[in-house]
Amino acid sequence: MKEYQTVQLRNVALLSHGSAGKTSLAEAMLFNTGAINRLGNVNEGTTVSDYDEEEIQRHISLSTSLIPCEWDGHKINVLDTPGYLDFVGEIKGAIRVVDGALILLDAASGVEVGTDLVWGYADEQRLPRLVFINKMDRENANFQRCLDALKEKYEADFIPIQLSIGSQDDFEGLVDLIAMKAYTGSKAEEGEIPASVQEGIDDYRLHLVEAAAESEDELIVKYLEGEELTEEEIRRGLKARIADGSVVPVLCGSATANIGIQPLLQACIEYLPSPAEVGETVGTNPATGEEEALEPNELAPLAVLAFKNLADPYVGQLTYFRVYSGLMESDSRVFNSRSGKEERIGQLYILRGKDQIPVDRIRTGDIGAVAKLSTTSVGDTLCDEGHPIVLPPPIFPKPVFSAAVHPKTKADLDKMSTTLARLAEEDPTLHVAREPSTNETILSGMGESHVNIAARRLYQKFGVSITTSVPKVPYRETITKVASAQGRHKKQTGGRGQFGDVFIRFEPLPRDSGFEFTDEIRGGSVPNSYIPAVEKGLKEILQKGVLAGYPTTDFRAALYDGSYHSVDSSEIAFKLAAHLAFKKGIPDAGPVLLEPIMEVTITIPEEFTGDVLGDLNSRRGRVQGMDQRRGMAIITAQAPLAEMQRYATDLRSITQGRGIYAMEFSRYEKVPSHAAQKIIEEAQREAEKE
Repeated sequence: MKEYQTVQLRNVALLSHGSAGKTSLAEAMLFNTGAINRLGNVNEGTTVSDYDEEEIQRHISLSTSLIPCEWDGHKINVLDTPGYLDFVGEIKGAIRVVDGALILLDAASGVEVGTDLVWGYADEQRLPRLVFINKMDRENANFQRCLDALKEKYEADFIPIQLSIGSQDDFEGLVDLIAMKAYTGSKAEEGEIPASVQEGIDDYRLHLVEAAAESEDELIVKYLEGEELTEEEIRRGLKARIADGSVVPVLCGSATANIGIQPLLQACIEYLPSPAEVGETVGTNPATGEEEALEPNELAPLAVLAFKNLADPYVGQLTYFRVYSGLMESDSRVFNSRSGKEERIGQLYILRGKDQIPVDRIRTGDIGAVAKLSTTSVGDTLCDEGHPIVLPPPIFPKPVFSAAVHPKTKADLDKMSTTLARLAEEDPTLHVAREPSTNETILSGMGESHVNIAARRLYQKFGVSITTSVPKVPYRETITKVASAQGRHKKQTGGRGQFGDVFIRFEPLPRDSGFEFTDEIRGGSVPNSYIPAVEKGLKEILQKGVLAGYPTTDFRAALYDGSYHSVDSSEIAFKLAAHLAFKKGIPDAGPVLLEPIMEVTITIPEEFTGDVLGDLNSRRGRVQGMDQRRGMAIITAQAPLAEMQRYATDLRSITQGRGIYAMEFSRYEKVPSHAAQKIIEEAQREAEKE
């Protein structure tokens, strides 16, 4: 692959709801640019972009693929992202490093919930964008209906720069409203505009020219004076309006039929900005904390953002990166501004799906990959050691679905924690944690499929087999009133005995206070040398509460009296005395169960509001507020974690796959008595089994 200057590059993310045809479009782009000589098929598992075994089996993309296409003296780095919402982390990483977005709609389905999601992500990065209405040859395809849905849903001015010639079985090609020519068939053969499309074409053309003219005073004057704008002026005006987000051009075609692809490639070059046109990148100097602007050229200090990690079975971990300034060279050394360590750069690659094309350097604005970096994680900045800089990392959503994971064999147990950590490095929306109160390893992700696929990848990549189950809820126990108890440990077995005697007062504390220990001993009834043993004994025993065996929290233990034996007393005796005092005193202090309460934000189409609210009510949820935005209802609520363990799956079922939500821990609250009794009985049954 030849080298391209920064002005010849375009970095574009393919975004859409699932199954709108992104991977098929990437394949058609490769075919039309001569990178491949046969058009692959998603259902047959033969596309360049979907090469992972799991992707081939499921016929969906699970991770972002880099698909560079060379067209008309330019290189378009196409990032083919997943459409399935469980893999939103891949979308967020890709959006962070591109300069434009190509948003696909299924011509039959129109705007869907995934469209709304990725549109919002593109808004966050203020990305110029094009809309491509795909699958115009599909049954029920309707260009105008899709256009109307876009105008109703979003605030931008949607300007068709193409019209379809026919649709469904009759789809033949498109009309270019700027050149006023027709392009038909897979080879985009130029011809006259057919009579069937003439109706209304002048109105579309007029709207297009007006939108372009409004970009510059010079063009608007020329337009108002009745002069014709040239094709070059229309394109220039449109590009300016696209850059500021006020205009979004709409194109059409069919990826699988390979119609409309060449005009789309040309539109990406003409209307989306190069890294040079985007201009300066702002980073932060880690030493001073001050912002610093970097020019997008090779003479500027090096600034490279790592946006994706991939565990490759042949070369180890591959790190995908974009160069924002400077020049990244093979066999060099760079500085990681987060870890403060030097990284050795080996062979650099341009990626095309799974294919790795070795190159000597990656220029400013381009995207590449390198293997076996030792300290670099997703979101890290690589730079010159003499000029450290930190670029803003991608912002990833928090996981909403968790599963307890268990190794199948002893060999799996030995490798499970390290291999899970490697998966989490590869996917920042996967979190692995140990829950001490339940003694479980918890794998969290964006949905059930996300976690299940991670478990299968663990086996495919590392040979580690695990099973998953619903995690135990990390309940807590606390007390509601003051109680005192004596703990007296005395044991005589011949020879030296054991003796420890303590009086402890247990007092409730406000929520989230944790455990406090106070020493109120006066007169030496318990020697100072044994008091730390009492505290240590309490910290040990509070991990297994008296109600259901959950950790006890939010209380103070005050040691106020006791006695000792000059020969038989020891640290272990006072630890055991503290255990006894806890077991006697806490049952008298009004013990109650606490459960984690989650803050939940749910986004759904308005027609499902009633069903979702009813379901929340059945989960002991409390609605905090509701809002409407662009036809979507946004519900904020609080609900117990115990009722929300599988909400990701249930919400999709209720909303026909169109609902999304985010959830984070809020606080602990007392469990209602009827629910608490069931939890206690279950814990007793589990204890009896053991």
